[in-house]
Amino acid sequence: MHIKELFDLKDKVAIITGGGRGLGAQMAEGFAQAGASLVLCSRKAAACEDTAQRLSSEYGIKAIALGCDVTNQADVKNVVQTAVDTFRKIDILVNNSGATWGAPVQDMPLDAWNKVMNVNVTGTFLMSQEAGKHMIQQKSGKIINIASVAGLGGTDPRYMDTIAYNTSKGAVITFTKDLAVKWGQYNINVNAIAPGFFPTKMSQVIIENGKDHFLNMTPLKRFGTDQDLKGAALFLAAKASDFMTGDVLVVDGGTHAM
Repeated sequence: MHIKELFDLKDKVAIITGGGRGLGAQMAEGFAQAGASLVLCSRKAAACEDTAQRLSSEYGIKAIALGCDVTNQADVKNVVQTAVDTFRKIDILVNNSGATWGAPVQDMPLDAWNKVMNVNVTGTFLMSQEAGKHMIQQKSGKIINIASVAGLGGTDPRYMDTIAYNTSKGAVITFTKDLAVKWGQYNINVNAIAPGFFPTKMSQVIIENGKDHFLNMTPLKRFGTDQDLKGAALFLAAKASDFMTGDVLVVDGGTHAM
């Protein structure tokens, strides 16, 4: 097989949650450039629609946009069923929707804790469960969970006082490993990406408050760009990673090595 075929997503169908902006839109563009058809969904359906239209126009692929609260099982079922009805299959699922909340542990409201855990962990479970039913029937599939370097260990509370977010991303990493073990028998690859600091709407305040600290803790001395996640996501979505499952690909400029 030619190396280009290992990274080709032509005739593949990918669902990306939180696909309308930020890291989700970045990965969606990479998949579109590789030829995939896309289902972009989030609570902000308008952002997904804008991104879907742009990618369809620029790359000649088919992309649809749907509203979806990943903590709502009915919404999740609708997205998966619409994808199957439209494209007849689901090859790739990227669980990217996320939430965060900054507060000292002793002051963290229970509602805030529950919101973050529900979106980041329960949403990942629900989407994987529903899409996985079709992947099991197909005997093939790629699930990519978006974790974070914050899920690899503790963070300095002066710059990242986000106990719920960190905990949820650690849970996503363990979920990834366990699901990989359970679904390997169905030829389903389950891996995670742990991004470092990428300027997005969700990370904007944290980066502004700790810019110098985070750069000092990053060997490459820069933040992630609009191009830095596309290759990693494409690798995990394509044939190139067919013998890789249960792993966490860290894309953080070296922060985790410090």
